[in-house]
Amino acid sequence: MSQQENGQREFFNTRLGFILAAVGSAVGLGNMWRFPYVTAEGGGAAFVFLYIFLTLLIGVPLMLSEFSVGRGARLSPIGALRKLGGKRWSLLGWMYVFTGFLILSYYSVIAGWVVRYALDGIFTGFPGDAGGRFAEVTTGASPVFFHLAIMVITVIIVSFGVQKGIERAALVLMPILFGILLFLAIWATTLPGAMEGYAFYLRPSLSALLDPYILSQAAGQAFYSLSLGMGCMLTFSSYLSRDTDLNREAVTIAFSDFGVAFTAGLVVFPVVFALGIQGDVSESTVGALFIALPGAFVEMGAIGRVVGMLFFVALMVGAITSAVSLLEVVTASVIDETRVKRRTASVVGGIVIAVMGLLPAASMSFLSVVDRLSEALLALGAFFMSIFVGWVTVGAADEIRKGASARFQRLTPTLMATIRWVLPPVILFAASYAFVEVVRTYMAEFGG
Repeated sequence: MSQQENGQREFFNTRLGFILAAVGSAVGLGNMWRFPYVTAEGGGAAFVFLYIFLTLLIGVPLMLSEFSVGRGARLSPIGALRKLGGKRWSLLGWMYVFTGFLILSYYSVIAGWVVRYALDGIFTGFPGDAGGRFAEVTTGASPVFFHLAIMVITVIIVSFGVQKGIERAALVLMPILFGILLFLAIWATTLPGAMEGYAFYLRPSLSALLDPYILSQAAGQAFYSLSLGMGCMLTFSSYLSRDTDLNREAVTIAFSDFGVAFTAGLVVFPVVFALGIQGDVSESTVGALFIALPGAFVEMGAIGRVVGMLFFVALMVGAITSAVSLLEVVTASVIDETRVKRRTASVVGGIVIAVMGLLPAASMSFLSVVDRLSEALLALGAFFMSIFVGWVTVGAADEIRKGASARFQRLTPTLMATIRWVLPPVILFAASYAFVEVVRTYMAEFGG
């Protein structure tokens, strides 16, 4: 029986375990699937520059906001916000739990596609008709089966608890992901189009820096890829000891997350330019990951099969660790609110999400709309978290100072000023664009 089932809060056993679990939550398809695509769409290095800047401006302060609430209350989102802000603020916690349900219901579908491509690389190689293969992977019984398989794996990991499930999985899976990406990035330097790819990736465009749409995309990516605005970091921080340096952990997680996203770009862009498929990659997120890149791996011959297999295995690892963190938000909330056993909470939550995922598994159009809606909800959740920590709850600054070094303690007033005055308008700007994109996507998919 776990500590939580005995009425005691579970804790991460080691700092490394927490860091890898949090990075595993942040690192996923948002880094290795979405980041290269939006970078191409945003003009290459201009987007990278904005992403780094906004990660420091928005991501780290927002992560510290969630950390202060989670560790301060020692509860998952619903209970933590109710304890520190009153009953009305528990509604924000409910929104976080709903967002977790929503994201995981379609995220597991995409993760299932990734598993299919990883299996192709391992057993048969990637077929020559990349478009036809993608149609096979995303229609019929196949996406439903692999969606359910991902949910089963996720439920099993979460049901074992914080130390034996989430932490242990992170300690095994994350080094595998880091190792594969590093190997692929080194290999990519040998490609004939590597320099052109790096030039596109790393050369900034000043006009793109001033584009409001690109700014909103970079801001959205900053908290989307860090698992902010959905309660993941809040929940994980509720399992931390009081002497943990939250500032150090937030910076470590943010830069580790960026490092994975940046390294993924160092793999993708040389491949893209080596085979001249720039237009295919910038056309759509789906086209980039599941049609253009597998087609490129086929063109490379035997080495392409190996590289493609490793790439999709790394994607699969990232997808599973992110799925685990999403289900943990739901599971921890059910445990805190009902006091049921962890295994029951994870299984029931997993079943509900698996059923919700049947619709995006059957409809690409529905999946596209839900994806846009989840991004908007993340932005809205991030906005209200900045308001809550900056203006409503008391003691956030003291919680952030606990265990912090003297250098970080001196920065706390600046940090709190950023949370109060900078985060709300910037995030609201990104949220407004996100909701516009929800409407546009819906009209494009269902408007006739």
